[in-house]
Amino acid sequence: MLKELWMLYRSFFTIGAMTFGGGYAMLPMLEREVVEKHCWATQEEILNYFAIGQCTPGVIAVNTATFVGYKQHKVAGGIAATLGVISPSLVIIVVIAMLLQNFMDIAWVQHAFAGIRVAVCALIASSVWKLAKSNIRTWWHGLLAAAAFIVVLVGISPVWAVAVCAVLGVVLGKRVKA
Repeated sequence: MLKELWMLYRSFFTIGAMTFGGGYAMLPMLEREVVEKHCWATQEEILNYFAIGQCTPGVIAVNTATFVGYKQHKVAGGIAATLGVISPSLVIIVVIAMLLQNFMDIAWVQHAFAGIRVAVCALIASSVWKLAKSNIRTWWHGLLAAAAFIVVLVGISPVWAVAVCAVLGVVLGKRVKA
């Protein structure tokens, strides 16, 4: 079991260390590592973890890591995966906090951060595209997705958007044929 816990920790450490931009930017790597490489969850399960992770307090990547780890080895697995995904961030943040103040005024550092932000936008867009392709199966799914996007765009909490879409999914799923 220690070998499996180490594998969970190491996989999520890699995810945490190799992705920048927060939880949404981690989605493609989470999918590859969890679904494709290790088969710790199915595509549908990982999408459910993302959805639940978005609705619950905390960071989506940490929540998803906890769900995956728990599925594999209960509490010990949840702890291993969670520690794995947060460890790189803790180390990097401490180092950056110690050094950043000295370098933030340098032009090439500012340009590097601008480039990183653009790349993160592309990673997030890629995740959105994958999620949309695999989940928008009917016209009303598309309508719900568009409505949720607009609602969140105007500043309403994503929690409300997800809750209302869940209710509408139940109601429309029973009444509207695909």
